[in-house]
Amino acid sequence: MVIHGVRWNDYVTLRETLDTPGLRMTYCEGTLELMSPSLTHELNKKTIARLIEIYAFIRDLALVGYGSTTFRLEVKERGAEPDECYCVGRRIVEGEFPDIVLEVIHTSPLLDKLEVYRGFGIAEVWLFQDSAFEIYRLTEDRYQRVERSGFLPELDFALLARLAVRPDQDEALRELRRLL
Repeated sequence: MVIHGVRWNDYVTLRETLDTPGLRMTYCEGTLELMSPSLTHELNKKTIARLIEIYAFIRDLALVGYGSTTFRLEVKERGAEPDECYCVGRRIVEGEFPDIVLEVIHTSPLLDKLEVYRGFGIAEVWLFQDSAFEIYRLTEDRYQRVERSGFLPELDFALLARLAVRPDQDEALRELRRLL
């Protein structure tokens, strides 16, 4: 559901009042998107997150995960809860944002997620849709689609996508470990 004409203070009040696990809110310049993730969405999100984290662990990369933390920036009128997000080699301090955001898309989003994350200055957005990844890198205030992550350049997103849709999550993790 999308609601237009929502003031910043109303968004903040709604987010704090309705802080429940089954509800995701995205806010961009007066427009509020409300979404309840499906079981398939959550399975894909969790499988991808586990694969990325196993990859980083095996490769000895300093990857710090923040899950679906709520990020807000009043001056840009933005609020979002990514499916997963990460920092590479650092921890977030108050007022900062992650390096990487992962969004799993099962239905057409009502808000442009790239526009929302551009307002935060998120360096990379990884979209998983139709069993494939699209990687976007922020350059000069706009996102450009790229083939590889600037943070994890050796990560094979085609392999990650194939493993992400496997019905057995543990089997996918073992396969990644074996391949690495």
